[in-house]
Amino acid sequence: MPASSSPLCLLRLSALGDVTHVVPLVHTLQHARPGLELHWVIDKAGHKLLDGLPGVTFHVYDKKTGLAGMRALRGELPAAPFEALLQMQVAFRANVLSAFIPARRRIGYDKARSKDLHGLFINERIPDRPGIHVLDAIGSFCEPLGMKQTEVRWNLATPPEAHEWANAQWQDDSRPVLMISPCSSHQRRNWYADRYAALADHAAAQGWRVVLCGGRSELERNTSDAIIAAMQHPVLDLVGKDTLKQLPALLARAALLVTPDSGPMHIANAVGTKVLGLHAASNPERSGPYSDRRYCVDRYDDAARRYLDKPASQLKWGTKIEFDDVMSLITVDDGIAAFERYRADHPR
Repeated sequence: MPASSSPLCLLRLSALGDVTHVVPLVHTLQHARPGLELHWVIDKAGHKLLDGLPGVTFHVYDKKTGLAGMRALRGELPAAPFEALLQMQVAFRANVLSAFIPARRRIGYDKARSKDLHGLFINERIPDRPGIHVLDAIGSFCEPLGMKQTEVRWNLATPPEAHEWANAQWQDDSRPVLMISPCSSHQRRNWYADRYAALADHAAAQGWRVVLCGGRSELERNTSDAIIAAMQHPVLDLVGKDTLKQLPALLARAALLVTPDSGPMHIANAVGTKVLGLHAASNPERSGPYSDRRYCVDRYDDAARRYLDKPASQLKWGTKIEFDDVMSLITVDDGIAAFERYRADHPR
C-alpha cells in the first residue's frame, strides 16, 4: 500500500490479553507504512504495560470518568480527522467513546462479532471469518486498508531496568522455573489452590523452582497464600511485587507458566515463554496462548456438554462457560500430564 501522511487511530481499552494481541497489528501497520503516525486510545492498565511502544502516541481513557473523560479525550486528539479509526472493541462504552474520535473511515467488527449497537458507530467491517483466534481477528483490521497480517511480531517495549529487576529476584542455578499466575479477571475461570499446590509440588519434586506471581488484589493474595499453605516444597512468592512493566521480564525468566485464561497467559506467549493454560470456561482455540497450545489443558468440550447440554462444536464461537465449579473439570492429573508433555519435549 502506498505511504500516507494521514494518521490512523486504534481503539482498544482492555483487557491486558487483548491489548497484547493488538501489538502485532501495530507492527504490521508500521511495516506496511514506514513513518506512519499512529495513535492508540487505551486504558490505564494497558498503557502501563505498553508505554514506550515505538511509533505510537497513546491517549489514556479512564473508564471512571464517563462522558466527561470522553470529551476531554477529544480535546487531546488531532483536530483533523484520522484517515481511519480501527474500532476493535464492541462493548457499549467503547462504542460511545469511538463517537468522540473524528475519522473518515470507521472500521469495526463483522456482524457475527458485533454487539451493544456496534454497527451504529462504524461504516466498514472486517471480513467475517468464523473459528479464528482473537489475535487473528484483531490482525484482520488492517485488511480494509489494503494490508495483510502475514507475520506475528512481538515487542512489548520492556525497558532494560525491568529485566534487571526480574534478574535480581532469584539466582540462576540452571533449574527450570515453573511460574504460577493463579488468577484471571474472571473468578469462575480460576483453578483451585490445592490443585495448583499439587502440581507445583510435582514440579518441585522433579527439581524445578516454583515461583508465584500476580497482582495486588485481595483475591490474588488470598489464593496465593492458600497455595503456599498447601505446598510441601518451598516456593518463591512474588505476588504483588512487580509492576506491569516488570511483568513481561518476569514471565520471560520462566520455562513454563501455569495460568487460567488471563492477561499473563498472553504476555508470556508474547515473550516466548511456554504456557500450561487451564481451559474449561473458555475455548483455547479462540483465546489460548497464540503461538503454542500443546501444553494447555482443554476441558472446554466437557464443560459444554455438562453445562450447556451440547458439544463445543455446536456452540457459537466465543461462547464462555463461566459456571460455578466449571474449573473442577480440570484435575490435578490433567495438570501433571500437561507438565510432563512439556518435560518430554524439553529434556534438560
